Amino acid sequence: MTGALTAYRWELRKLVAQKRTYLGLAAAVGVPLLFVLVLVLSDGSPDGIPFGAEVRRSGLAVPLVILLFGSIWLFPLIVSLVAGDVVATEDGHGTLKTILTRSLDRTPIFAAKAMASATYAVLALVLMALAAGAAGILAFGLEPLPSLSGAPVPAPRALVLTVLVLGVYLMPLLAVAAIALLLSTATRNSAAAVVATLMGSLIMQLLGIFSSLEPIQPYLLTTQFSAWLGLVREPMDWAPVARAAWVCALYALPALAAGLVVFLRRDVAGG
Repeated sequence: MTGALTAYRWELRKLVAQKRTYLGLAAAVGVPLLFVLVLVLSDGSPDGIPFGAEVRRSGLAVPLVILLFGSIWLFPLIVSLVAGDVVATEDGHGTLKTILTRSLDRTPIFAAKAMASATYAVLALVLMALAAGAAGILAFGLEPLPSLSGAPVPAPRALVLTVLVLGVYLMPLLAVAAIALLLSTATRNSAAAVVATLMGSLIMQLLGIFSSLEPIQPYLLTTQFSAWLGLVREPMDWAPVARAAWVCALYALPALAAGLVVFLRRDVAGG
């Protein structure tokens, strides 16, 4: 455990030094700010999606709308920029051989890379929520949040509810990070890992559109990005959240296990 924490600190230092780290975080902050700016400068609203019509009634609805839009490409891209690069970049720079021949075992090194990727996912999600919430409140006020059942949720409770929503949304996001980490380890190519992760996400999004594939849709990873909608009902519906927990685990745990196996079998002499 101590070895993993030591390696984790080194991984965080490397993330701080990399430009792509800030590129993803800038997107997490910039997209909601741009979204609110467009709303302020126009008269329309993103109707047709949950909370789309409520963004002008309460600034607290803005982060929720961004979560829905962001599940299509924004957050998978942000997370894969780091998780898909965290191993592959060591190969590209020729530093992985040095890391693997140190006294620290490979398992804690891989665990550290996984924890760093998860930390980045959490940070990006929190920054988005803060930026979207602050901009939304400044533009449209701290008003009660209309729930999907019609009953207004008082602002203090809505803030707590948003934290719960972010926690549920984080589950599929961490699963995406695990898949990107596997691809980063297996392909040894950052671009390939990022593109493959995004393509997988988009393919599952497309599969979720076809009515003929309805039986498999509840088990698609991308479907779990909307599990939090059960929390904004009166009373709360925890069934989608419970399903998301085990479905995301079915994606994340095998990906992490496979990534670790590949990492443990990495030929040091070959890089």
